Amino acid sequence: MRFSGQVQKAGRYWAIDVPILGVVTQGRTRKEAYEMIADAVESLVNKSGFHVEVFPGDEGYFEIGSPDVGALTALLLRRQRVKSGLSQSEVSQRMGSRSLNSYARYEQGRSVPSVGRLSLLLSAVTQRGDFVINESHGRGGV
Repeated sequence: MRFSGQVQKAGRYWAIDVPILGVVTQGRTRKEAYEMIADAVESLVNKSGFHVEVFPGDEGYFEIGSPDVGALTALLLRRQRVKSGLSQSEVSQRMGSRSLNSYARYEQGRSVPSVGRLSLLLSAVTQRGDFVINESHGRGGV
Protein backbone atom coordinates (compact mmCIF):
# COMPACT_ATOMS: atom_id res chain seq x y z
CA MET A 1 0.00 0.00 0.00
CA ARG A 2 1.23 3.46 -0.87
CA PHE A 3 -0.05 6.97 -0.25
CA SER A 4 0.56 9.82 -2.68
CA GLY A 5 2.06 13.16 -1.79
CA GLN A 6 3.28 16.43 -3.19
CA VAL A 7 6.61 18.20 -2.86
CA GLN A 8 7.28 21.73 -4.09
CA LYS A 9 9.77 24.52 -3.68
CA ALA A 10 8.47 27.14 -1.22
CA GLY A 11 10.98 29.96 -0.88
CA ARG A 12 14.23 28.54 0.50
CA TYR A 13 12.62 25.25 1.52
CA TRP A 14 10.89 22.26 -0.04
CA ALA A 15 7.36 21.83 1.36
CA ILE A 16 6.11 18.24 1.38
CA ASP A 17 2.84 16.63 2.38
CA VAL A 18 0.80 13.44 2.28
CA PRO A 19 -2.77 14.81 2.12
CA ILE A 20 -4.66 11.64 3.03
CA LEU A 21 -2.68 11.43 6.27
CA GLY A 22 -2.63 15.19 6.93
CA VAL A 23 1.16 15.08 7.37
CA VAL A 24 3.13 18.15 6.32
CA THR A 25 6.79 19.04 6.78
CA GLN A 26 9.69 20.64 4.93
CA GLY A 27 13.37 20.31 4.15
CA ARG A 28 16.19 22.46 2.83
CA THR A 29 16.55 20.17 -0.18
CA ARG A 30 14.14 17.85 -1.95
CA LYS A 31 16.08 14.87 -0.58
CA GLU A 32 15.87 16.24 2.95
CA ALA A 33 12.12 16.84 2.49
CA TYR A 34 11.71 13.17 1.53
CA GLU A 35 13.67 12.15 4.63
CA MET A 36 11.55 14.46 6.81
CA ILE A 37 8.22 13.10 5.54
CA ALA A 38 9.40 9.52 6.09
CA ASP A 39 10.53 10.43 9.62
CA ALA A 40 7.23 12.19 10.35
CA VAL A 41 5.15 9.17 9.30
CA GLU A 42 7.44 6.74 11.15
CA SER A 43 7.11 8.89 14.29
CA LEU A 44 3.32 8.93 14.01
CA VAL A 45 3.18 5.14 13.66
CA ASN A 46 5.57 4.82 16.63
CA LYS A 47 6.20 1.11 16.16
CA SER A 48 9.57 -0.53 16.62
CA GLY A 49 11.03 -1.61 13.28
CA PHE A 50 8.47 0.31 11.21
CA HIS A 51 10.06 1.91 8.16
CA VAL A 52 8.68 4.15 5.41
CA GLU A 53 10.10 4.19 1.90
CA VAL A 54 9.70 7.22 -0.38
CA PHE A 55 9.05 6.69 -4.09
CA PRO A 56 9.77 9.89 -6.08
CA GLY A 57 7.67 10.66 -9.12
CA ASP A 58 7.46 13.44 -11.68
CA GLU A 59 6.42 17.08 -11.29
CA GLY A 60 6.27 17.16 -7.49
CA TYR A 61 4.47 13.83 -7.13
CA PHE A 62 5.78 11.12 -4.80
CA GLU A 63 4.49 8.16 -2.82
CA ILE A 64 5.28 6.67 0.55
CA GLY A 65 4.89 3.03 1.40
CA SER A 66 5.86 0.33 3.84
CA PRO A 67 5.85 -3.45 3.88
CA ASP A 68 3.91 -3.15 7.16
CA VAL A 69 0.45 -2.61 5.64
CA GLY A 70 -1.25 -3.06 9.01
CA ALA A 71 0.65 -0.15 10.56
CA LEU A 72 -0.02 2.12 7.55
CA THR A 73 -3.71 1.20 7.56
CA ALA A 74 -3.89 1.84 11.30
CA LEU A 75 -2.35 5.29 10.85
CA LEU A 76 -4.74 6.13 8.01
CA LEU A 77 -7.80 5.12 10.04
CA ARG A 78 -6.64 6.93 13.16
CA ARG A 79 -5.80 10.17 11.29
CA GLN A 80 -9.11 10.16 9.41
CA ARG A 81 -11.09 9.41 12.58
CA VAL A 82 -9.41 12.21 14.52
CA LYS A 83 -9.88 14.63 11.60
CA SER A 84 -13.59 13.80 11.66
CA GLY A 85 -13.75 14.37 15.43
CA LEU A 86 -14.99 10.86 16.17
CA SER A 87 -14.19 8.53 19.05
CA GLN A 88 -13.46 4.85 18.48
CA SER A 89 -16.80 4.07 20.10
CA GLU A 90 -18.64 6.33 17.65
CA VAL A 91 -16.91 4.64 14.71
CA SER A 92 -17.88 1.21 16.05
CA GLN A 93 -21.50 2.38 16.28
CA ARG A 94 -21.38 3.73 12.70
CA MET A 95 -20.21 0.30 11.59
CA GLY A 96 -23.17 -1.27 13.36
CA SER A 97 -20.99 -3.06 15.88
CA ARG A 98 -21.65 -3.37 19.59
CA SER A 99 -18.00 -4.01 20.37
CA LEU A 100 -15.38 -1.26 20.42
CA ASN A 101 -12.76 -3.94 19.77
CA SER A 102 -14.20 -4.72 16.33
CA TYR A 103 -12.91 -1.35 15.10
CA ALA A 104 -10.01 -0.81 17.51
CA ARG A 105 -8.07 -3.86 16.31
CA TYR A 106 -7.75 -2.23 12.86
CA GLU A 107 -6.68 1.12 14.28
CA GLN A 108 -4.11 -0.63 16.46
CA GLY A 109 -2.70 -2.51 13.45
CA ARG A 110 -3.55 -5.93 14.91
CA SER A 111 -5.76 -6.77 11.91
CA VAL A 112 -5.34 -5.87 8.23
CA PRO A 113 -8.70 -5.36 6.51
CA SER A 114 -9.67 -6.72 3.11
CA VAL A 115 -10.39 -4.13 0.43
CA GLY A 116 -14.13 -4.37 1.10
CA ARG A 117 -13.65 -4.04 4.84
CA LEU A 118 -11.25 -1.10 4.36
CA SER A 119 -13.93 0.67 2.34
CA LEU A 120 -16.42 0.15 5.18
CA LEU A 121 -13.90 1.33 7.77
CA LEU A 122 -13.03 4.47 5.79
CA SER A 123 -16.72 5.27 5.31
CA ALA A 124 -17.18 4.99 9.08
CA VAL A 125 -14.28 7.33 9.95
CA THR A 126 -14.92 10.12 7.46
CA GLN A 127 -17.71 12.41 6.39
CA ARG A 128 -16.65 12.43 2.72
CA GLY A 129 -17.68 8.91 1.85
CA ASP A 130 -15.58 7.39 -0.92
CA PHE A 131 -11.86 7.18 -1.49
CA VAL A 132 -10.24 6.74 -4.90
CA ILE A 133 -7.63 4.07 -5.56
CA ASN A 134 -5.09 4.99 -8.24
CA GLU A 135 -2.32 3.12 -9.98
CA SER A 136 1.14 3.96 -8.63
CA HIS A 137 3.15 6.63 -10.43
CA GLY A 138 6.25 6.44 -8.24
CA ARG A 139 9.62 5.10 -9.24
CA GLY A 140 12.06 3.19 -7.07
CA GLY A 141 12.44 4.23 -3.45
CA VAL A 142 14.83 6.83 -2.02
